[in-house]
Amino acid sequence: MTVHGARAVQRCRTLVEPPFSEDAGQLFRYWLGTSYRHTLAQVQIWMEEAGMAVRQDAVGNLIGRYEGTDPASPVLVIGSHLDTVRNGGAFDGNLGVMLGIELVSALRENDVRLPFPIEVIGFGDEEGSRFPIPMICSRAMTGLIDAVPQGVTDAQGMTVAEAMVSYGLDPARLKDAARRPEDILAFIEPHIEQGPCLEAADKPLGVVTAIAAQTRQRVIVKGQADHAGTTPMLLRRDALAGTAEMILAVEKRGASGSGNQVATVGQMDVTPNTSNVIPGDVWFSLDMRAGSNEIRDRLAEEIRSDIRRIAERRGLEVSFTTPQHLAASACSPEIVSRFAHAIEKVTGEPAPQLLSGAGHDSMAMAGFCPMGMLFIRSPGGLSHHPDETVLVEDVELAHRALLAFVKEFQS
Repeated sequence: MTVHGARAVQRCRTLVEPPFSEDAGQLFRYWLGTSYRHTLAQVQIWMEEAGMAVRQDAVGNLIGRYEGTDPASPVLVIGSHLDTVRNGGAFDGNLGVMLGIELVSALRENDVRLPFPIEVIGFGDEEGSRFPIPMICSRAMTGLIDAVPQGVTDAQGMTVAEAMVSYGLDPARLKDAARRPEDILAFIEPHIEQGPCLEAADKPLGVVTAIAAQTRQRVIVKGQADHAGTTPMLLRRDALAGTAEMILAVEKRGASGSGNQVATVGQMDVTPNTSNVIPGDVWFSLDMRAGSNEIRDRLAEEIRSDIRRIAERRGLEVSFTTPQHLAASACSPEIVSRFAHAIEKVTGEPAPQLLSGAGHDSMAMAGFCPMGMLFIRSPGGLSHHPDETVLVEDVELAHRALLAFVKEFQS
């Protein structure tokens, strides 16, 4: 076994503790925070050691470049994100960046220059952990965001523009992060599967065919706060009791369809949140995903109809906002085919083909340039959790598959 897979794993583990995490005892790294700054400084060192020239763009993405033999050629981009969810795992996003670095390191060790340059990108914000707008940095790169998002703040009340200024970036130059489609050959994202399918099939690697359509909504339920001891049960307009019924309806709808649709309520806030007061207001998150836009949209409309019926029956008011609505993103058929060939070459077995239920920066890149994803087995199917892990031998196979992919990409 060569050093590259093991080193990629070890570097991901290095980035778990302070100063690379905002908190001691749990991993939390968000875009433009103190731990983000430390992480970019360390990853830049690793990129430079691998032989890359390194820069940060106008939104704080970290970009390492390994030149090819043709200076006029468009670039092959490999990467993922460096931010994490709160109390997250070491490998979500980060492993894709480390594998990109190891790919370049292996090429340089063998004195290989491809006809095209390779860029390794660590995107700054995929998770939306600081601001409720995920994929800010990859969407800025593809021109889907050409101005600083307005009207949103982080937990400390800081706006996106203020966070950029505090970090040393100029909000007025956000659009300078945008690239031209003709300058990029393709975007490749190695990533842990974040699910159980590869493990169930006893396969180390898989190739992604598409990323599921998803929509996130914020549901606001308004009732009437009143005294918990003096208000009869039949006269209550209890926003929390109504929300509880709504959540069960969401679960039932998510489980009712065939195929890969899912629906999740993962966040809630109750007002006034006092033991002796009937809850008057509740808001909760609603995450709905499916393999196609049509199935996702039908699921979302059915769930909204269920929620409205419950609200009407209970005398509650309900409203919906949609902070995120992403179309299903198909991977390039050619890249899927090339990855399948590379995986079979290094494993000796046909490559499983998978739908990604999780969102990725690849979604922002899909309409911009050819896009593909390599999945790496997640033991236990666990992700967004401190026990998230990988097998070193799987990561080594992923490294070898990436090498085979890029060497054949030129042909």
